[in-house]
Amino acid sequence: MGHSHHFHLDQGEHSITVNVGPGRDGEIELLVNGKVVAYRKEHGPGMTVLTGELPDRPVHPFRVLLRQPHLVPSAPRCTLELDGVEQPMPERLVL
Repeated sequence: MGHSHHFHLDQGEHSITVNVGPGRDGEIELLVNGKVVAYRKEHGPGMTVLTGELPDRPVHPFRVLLRQPHLVPSAPRCTLELDGVEQPMPERLVL
């Protein structure tokens, strides 16, 4: 069984966090400023897309792309897509 993964990126005055549960099909939470804005009970190999909004005026929509490798067991990768620009979200260690 795998372990959980946590990705985080500060975007202006906001924080965006993605928590991925253990295993290749664990649950995914997308948080903005510490509040869950999207949730997926399970996912499999390939890409999972979650959407959210930054609470600016007007709101600022974004997508998070979570890539879980198909063939080789390895850690997922997470990317923030905001205003058409993709930015890798670094994984952080959570104790």
